[in-house]
Amino acid sequence: MDNYRALSEMLDQIEDAVEGEEITVQDVIEKLGQKSFASVMLVFSLISTSPASAIPGLTAMVAVITFLLVIQMIVGRDHLWLPGFITRRKLAADKLCKGIGWLRKPLHFVERFLKKRFTFLFHRPMFFIPLLLVMALTLFMPFMELVPTSGSIASAVIALFAASVLTRDGALLIGALFLLLGVPVAVWKFGFN
Repeated sequence: MDNYRALSEMLDQIEDAVEGEEITVQDVIEKLGQKSFASVMLVFSLISTSPASAIPGLTAMVAVITFLLVIQMIVGRDHLWLPGFITRRKLAADKLCKGIGWLRKPLHFVERFLKKRFTFLFHRPMFFIPLLLVMALTLFMPFMELVPTSGSIASAVIALFAASVLTRDGALLIGALFLLLGVPVAVWKFGFN
């Protein structure tokens, strides 16, 4: 995958996997590949930022998936694993495709700016810092379902993190971390004021 098209190509792969009225999480993983931690994280966080986020429990599911992927990245697993209760979960194909369609235009815009830079941020031990921050965010995401749009904000931060890992764009990683630090403020402002 070329860096500048990696995100759109991933959406193409998922759309190609859709057959029938539903698609399972396992179908998505099989289409993206067993070693694609960042791709799986990106796909589900992007879905959670799109209109598909109206699916009840989606933010919590994204949080659990991201948490498990981050732990596996920290310990250095070479292929991903998710428990059966997640991989068997079904998503409505029409909502998924609608969400993917909604994401295409912004992704095409963003892809123009992505490139490899500051790649030292993706090497251990530096890479542990963003992984731990993302993992901390996932612990709060199930509660964010109670505050409208807050789960989408958190998912957008995770999507930026995953896109930075996928494209090895350290500048995007730094931007995602700054936004991550702003999530609690945004949740408080939009949810409780």
